Amino acid sequence: MENKVFQLLARFGLDWFILSLIGVIVLASQFPGPGVADGPFSISSIANIGISFIFFFYGLKLNRSKLVAGLSNWRLHILVQTSTFIIFPLLLLALRFWLDRDDLHILWLGTFFLAALPSTVSSSVVMVSIANGNIPAAIFNASISSLLGIFITPIWMSLVTGGNHNSIDMGDIMLKLVLQILLPVVLGLLLNPTNLGKVAGKYNKQLKYFDQLTILAIVYTAFSESFDKHMFSNLGVGELLLLGAGMMVLFFAVYFIIGYIARLLHFNREDRVTATFCGSKKSIIHGTVMAKVIFMNSPLTGILLLPIMLYHALQLIAVSVIAQAMAKRQQHLH
Repeated sequence: MENKVFQLLARFGLDWFILSLIGVIVLASQFPGPGVADGPFSISSIANIGISFIFFFYGLKLNRSKLVAGLSNWRLHILVQTSTFIIFPLLLLALRFWLDRDDLHILWLGTFFLAALPSTVSSSVVMVSIANGNIPAAIFNASISSLLGIFITPIWMSLVTGGNHNSIDMGDIMLKLVLQILLPVVLGLLLNPTNLGKVAGKYNKQLKYFDQLTILAIVYTAFSESFDKHMFSNLGVGELLLLGAGMMVLFFAVYFIIGYIARLLHFNREDRVTATFCGSKKSIIHGTVMAKVIFMNSPLTGILLLPIMLYHALQLIAVSVIAQAMAKRQQHLH
């Protein structure tokens, strides 16, 4: 019976990771102490080390030949990167007048932070594969998006916060992101042709669990800070439901905009699938990591992470359903 329940949840994108995210937030609300503790062996310090390993392993698994294979389809790449880093943020900026009010400022800022993030790698490629899209192009775009985001996301956040957030120098943030994310990725990429690359490929599933556990640790510490400082006292169920509905509207708005542009450009079916799936998704890994660096363990970080966490869960559910429907439709056609 339990297996059937988990299988049903998995069909709709609700895997153990999504449920664990909810669990660590509840845990942080009841027991914030370990999450706010300092020291070399604190959860926060261990999570910082874990971040660098996540991106080292990511670079280690990046196969350069697969990246080169997806390089030639430049129109598709431009559409995906434009939707990820320009269409998304511009949609939020267009709504700033109505949404960026005193009572909603933090939620709007968190939603804009989500809009400025890169696309997610693993789930984009998996969903494109299920829907029989252009897999090499998906790997290329999701990977390039992750690297571009290290620079573009902080620039967008700098622009909307007036170049400074909580008295932090954005140049210092860029340096930390380069050292903590870009450098490990480059090191991993250089070591990909060695036996280490083969080992990383062989144990890809286990490395994914490591990524997810590190993200859970970051989410726990971020929400512990917020609960410890009573940051959620003014946030009710109504606001959360409204935010969730807003995330679904944002996802489908971008999804249909990309689909419309892809048809105007006369993309074939495989490229349309890749464009809509890669261009409409956002990375919770980059979101949690960059929030930790950009917002410097601010007690507001938990609230700022709410939009990306809701979006992550809802995008997986929506894209899982769409990908499976596309696959079935193609099977009937053949």
